[in-house]
Amino acid sequence: MKYYLFIICLITTASFAQKTTIYTIGDSTMANKKDPDKNPEHGWAQVLQLFFKDNFVVENKAVNGRSTKSFINEKRWDSIYNKLKKGDYVFIEFGHNDEKIEDSTRYTNPHTSYRYNLIRFVKESREKGATPILLTSIARRNFNEKGVLVPTHGDYPLETRLVAQEYKVPFIDLEYYTELLEQSYGPEKSKELHLHFKAGENSYYSKDKADDTHLSLKGATTIAQIVINQIKKIEDPSVEKLKKGIK
Repeated sequence: MKYYLFIICLITTASFAQKTTIYTIGDSTMANKKDPDKNPEHGWAQVLQLFFKDNFVVENKAVNGRSTKSFINEKRWDSIYNKLKKGDYVFIEFGHNDEKIEDSTRYTNPHTSYRYNLIRFVKESREKGATPILLTSIARRNFNEKGVLVPTHGDYPLETRLVAQEYKVPFIDLEYYTELLEQSYGPEKSKELHLHFKAGENSYYSKDKADDTHLSLKGATTIAQIVINQIKKIEDPSVEKLKKGIK
């Protein structure tokens, strides 16, 4: 009898100990980078685990160069959908590569294909009992000669906002908050958030580097913190468990 009670206790403990998975899907602004100890470039989802307790596991499935179209066509979404379980979360941030009109494998019309791909992610996440969270694309460091930050993402963030509103999806307007971040740093200091190096300044780059899209460790960590701050402000019952998982 004691043996059976012991087994039941173990099973009960194991069920309570089941971890919640946060899947992050998107492009290079989120993705894990090779050689993180040497490589100055980091995706913001690469550092997201640092902000969560041990009972939450961040599975960063974002991949360099992917749009909603290529992410689906390469079966990357299918591989996540097949593993999704009730109580998981899916962070969805695309747009940078959906914009690439010269590439038929990646380009999506923001008002049709992009919109419907987002809706698919939302609906299929919910089918599995998971909670989708939509995020607009992070802003590029794109200051004009007058020091004005000029947007580069066209209607993609708008469609993300509309899908979130129509389908009542928890939403973080990351484009807006990263615009505020870039502006607070200004045209020169904002280079610290990205990848700006002279030749020989960093051993990882043999030539001058001036990348205003991708993130330094500082930029990635700062944006991950913005995401965490905004999660805390979301008023939606489906996000309450996620809030409790934040350190």
